[in-house]
Amino acid sequence: MTDFHHALRSLKVWDTELPSFDPAGAPPSPLPLFHDWFTSAVAAGQTEPHTLSLATVDEDGMPDVRTVMLHGADARGWHFASHATSAKGRQLAARPAAALGFYWPVQGRQVRIRGHVTTGTAEEAYEDLHARTTGALASALVGRQSEVLDSPATLAEASAAAWHRAEREPDAPAPSWTLYVVEPAEVEFFQGDGRRRHLRLRYRRDPVSAAGWLRELLWP
Repeated sequence: MTDFHHALRSLKVWDTELPSFDPAGAPPSPLPLFHDWFTSAVAAGQTEPHTLSLATVDEDGMPDVRTVMLHGADARGWHFASHATSAKGRQLAARPAAALGFYWPVQGRQVRIRGHVTTGTAEEAYEDLHARTTGALASALVGRQSEVLDSPATLAEASAAAWHRAEREPDAPAPSWTLYVVEPAEVEFFQGDGRRRHLRLRYRRDPVSAAGWLRELLWP
């Protein structure tokens, strides 16, 4: 057996006590439950609970996925940000739909979201960027995300210049920086179970219901 296969087979899943979840007590819409699960993950010590997988589709219909940071979750939807000129930005401009995936293994929980993607205003993007760290601003000022890079030295030079500008001009704009909002059509909450009796609760948009959502359980 190779080192890879030995390492793979040696891993345990959810080697901890998992929280209980009663779908019958879930709220009529998904946002309050997401807020509750998120703050619970933070309290449980989950590493970087605000990171998520973002899936998009390119112009050839090929799926693409990467890890990004959550910038907010409110009545409008789930927020993240990036350069409009990046690969994800170009893909979203052509096909404005995305899927998000959160995984919090410390509690055996996942949240999956699918929906239409809109962009915030230039003012919102500016405020979003400048509410973050100097490093985040410097990275945004470097720009050129997803472009071909000739060498690490070129990146180091561009980054040093961007850091200098970010420290000298903390209000410097990054015109291509864009705030994206995923307007959810479906939101699924997955609670793992040590005996594999996982609970899956899916919310689907339903204009007929008072809350605007239909709740349904799924087989694991």
